[in-house]
Amino acid sequence: MHRMFATALLSTALALPLAAQETRSVEVDLARADGTSAGTATFTETPGGLLIEARLENLPEGAHGFHIHETGACSPDFGAAGGHYAPDGASHGYLNDDGFHAGDLPNVHVEADGTATADFYANWLTLAEGTGAERPFSLGDDDGSAIMIHAEGDDYRADPPGSTGSRIACGVIVPDAA
Repeated sequence: MHRMFATALLSTALALPLAAQETRSVEVDLARADGTSAGTATFTETPGGLLIEARLENLPEGAHGFHIHETGACSPDFGAAGGHYAPDGASHGYLNDDGFHAGDLPNVHVEADGTATADFYANWLTLAEGTGAERPFSLGDDDGSAIMIHAEGDDYRADPPGSTGSRIACGVIVPDAA
């Protein structure tokens, strides 16, 4: 009996480091249009979704829209990232009665010194490869994904989105395969 318990305990202990090694994490460098660093966003796969940790810098003070865009490209200009990531065709905004884009995230709030720290959990997203057509939606679909910071805060309603103003910083999460 004790031998079976010890074997089971040892098997569990050996499996834990393997499970920890399977955690996938991607650190994304964000940049402004002039190439100045805008900080990083780290995407970590968890058993039930993505943990997104933003450590931002060199941004204007105030609220800024923070979204995942549909294409893993930031150049030649930030328009290369396409629109908000919405693989299921949902509307924009957390306050929209019809749901929200898979790429909608809460605003980031930048301090007077140009920095912001924000952590989000998105149980509807994954880094795993996939078509992106169903939950959890894959950021690793055929054309990749990007993270975008906008000039203004998101009102969580406007559809089509546009209340957030111009795109001021971008980073490639998963590159465009094309």
